[in-house]
Amino acid sequence: MRILVTNDDGIFASGIYTLAKELQKIGEVIVVAPNTERSATGHAITIHHPLRVTKVKFFDTNIQAYSVEGTPADCVKLAVEALLKDGKPDIVVSGINNGPNLGTDVIYSGTVSAAVEAAIMDIPSIAISMGSTDIIQYNDAAEFACRMAEKMLEHRDLIETIVNINYPTCLKEEIKGSKVTTLGIRKYANTFIERQDPRGNSYFWTSGTVIDMEQSKESDILALQSNYISITPIHFDLTHFRTFEKMKKWNIEI
Repeated sequence: MRILVTNDDGIFASGIYTLAKELQKIGEVIVVAPNTERSATGHAITIHHPLRVTKVKFFDTNIQAYSVEGTPADCVKLAVEALLKDGKPDIVVSGINNGPNLGTDVIYSGTVSAAVEAAIMDIPSIAISMGSTDIIQYNDAAEFACRMAEKMLEHRDLIETIVNINYPTCLKEEIKGSKVTTLGIRKYANTFIERQDPRGNSYFWTSGTVIDMEQSKESDILALQSNYISITPIHFDLTHFRTFEKMKKWNIEI
């Protein structure tokens, strides 16, 4: 099994190191990841300047690794179409993210977007994130990602599906199990803090507090709050099919 590993926290983040080392137990691992943190970049790709790539020593391992001056989506496209000319990966695993990617936040997530890019290229993919930034260790989440990777490759009929995992940040014995979930609703009370630079010009820092909202009983947010591992199958087709059928009856004139 050939496994491409990436993230949005940067190639020397603790989460990607633990993940890549664990995945070595089940296959050949190649790491292609951003040279610096690219959180909340969504599915951005680089088109206005060159993508610089550097082969790097990946911690204390012998893993083939490349640092990319680009986004997580860039890393997957570049790896599959240029760096791995001797054979594309069987699966892409993105993470382990330092913090959750729940509900509608997946739209902003670089971690999830890397996995989405893989699915667009017909490669099975997993995005895995820790349930909060109060992280004890990444080892258990990495082990779980390995099991999920093996399970996905047993079920190759999961075409164009991304598996988004959020792993509780608690002791292993406190985890109640895993649940297949839906995306919850995640909204923020956004606060823009206005400041002034030494020349008197205004600038803004974006800050936000999560708003408590009623969630479906099957949502990833409720599962994680109850110390379950949430496993959400997602897809990149954003078509709203109920509205699609309604709008076809509108007889829109030109």
